[in-house]
Amino acid sequence: MTDRPSAATLRRLERSSGALATQAVARMDDELPWFRTMPADQRSWVTLVAQAGLASLVEWCRHPGRPPRLTGEVFGAAPRELVRVVALKQTVDLIRVTVETLEDHVTSVAEPGDEEMLRLAVLQFSREVAFATAHVYASFAENRGAWDARLEALLVDALVRGERSEEIGGRAAALGWSALSPVTVVVGATPEGVADPHAAVRRAARALRSDVLVGVHADQLVVVLGGPEELPPVVARVAEEFGPGPVVSGPVVDGLGRAGESAAAALAGLRAARAWPEAPRPVSADALLPERALDGDPLARAALRDEVAVPLLAAGSGVLETVRAVLGSGGNLEASARAIFVHPNTVRYRLKRAAELTGLSATDPRGAWTLQVALALAHLDRERSLWE
Repeated sequence: MTDRPSAATLRRLERSSGALATQAVARMDDELPWFRTMPADQRSWVTLVAQAGLASLVEWCRHPGRPPRLTGEVFGAAPRELVRVVALKQTVDLIRVTVETLEDHVTSVAEPGDEEMLRLAVLQFSREVAFATAHVYASFAENRGAWDARLEALLVDALVRGERSEEIGGRAAALGWSALSPVTVVVGATPEGVADPHAAVRRAARALRSDVLVGVHADQLVVVLGGPEELPPVVARVAEEFGPGPVVSGPVVDGLGRAGESAAAALAGLRAARAWPEAPRPVSADALLPERALDGDPLARAALRDEVAVPLLAAGSGVLETVRAVLGSGGNLEASARAIFVHPNTVRYRLKRAAELTGLSATDPRGAWTLQVALALAHLDRERSLWE
């Protein structure tokens, strides 16, 4: 800037900076509805920024050859929390109102003959402020993005390791997690040749209004989903973003504090899924209970005992005997009825009762397999002595 306002104009501008900043804030209050709802401390930060901006304008006019140090001089006047609570578009509105307020008072502030030079200085300086604003928000976004990525990785790792710390909810909230329940964890292979699998998963989940956390554990992609009452559609959509191979979803739990339980079941299911090559994708960890139990998962073995073997034993010898007969005959009801000397309708009734108790059908190949494994493991469970 070759022509600049006179020293007298700059002194008048300097003396008026406090009043101009106050008027600018009052104008913001009139024109910007969202500004009126801001807490008093945040509004005071905006006033500080406006005052610092006017002071920086004066200093810049006095030393036109020196680039304005706007990031430190202007935006350093308020805490960095201001960037968190005021969006970039809103900041642009604040700058616009401040510039318009100053322009409206050019004639009263400038010495006679300096009006156009001061007006030009304000326009040039406002351009510099706009560039500085973009830089501040870009830097914040970059730093926040790096921090969020580290925090998300630590959080997912904690869930995979089964931590149930009270801090988990707070950490997730810092990442924008809002869901209280339900929550499920989905695991599978990390896709190959995808530059940013995290972004693809987030887009898929958020398109269905689900909260999401994404992490990579070894070579496995781990996704935590929460929010919608019906999570299966979200799981099915997110499963498309995994690499080849099985995708396993853990049981739905009531809150992020128990997500570690869902993660443990999902990871155990993923390890055992190769034993069921025809498994659907995605497949629930509960559907893989027999494979998980054979793979040595104590949780799956306990679930088969408590949810299958114990209910059949409690139902009485007739139900258990009928299930064994049907399993032994390969699902042939007539042959089963002859083997235990009952009518086929009695077999059907007892199988219906068994299905009500366990959720499994002895005539369905998958149900029969699960029943066989559960009963076999129960016989081997000497500590419980279920069959004595």
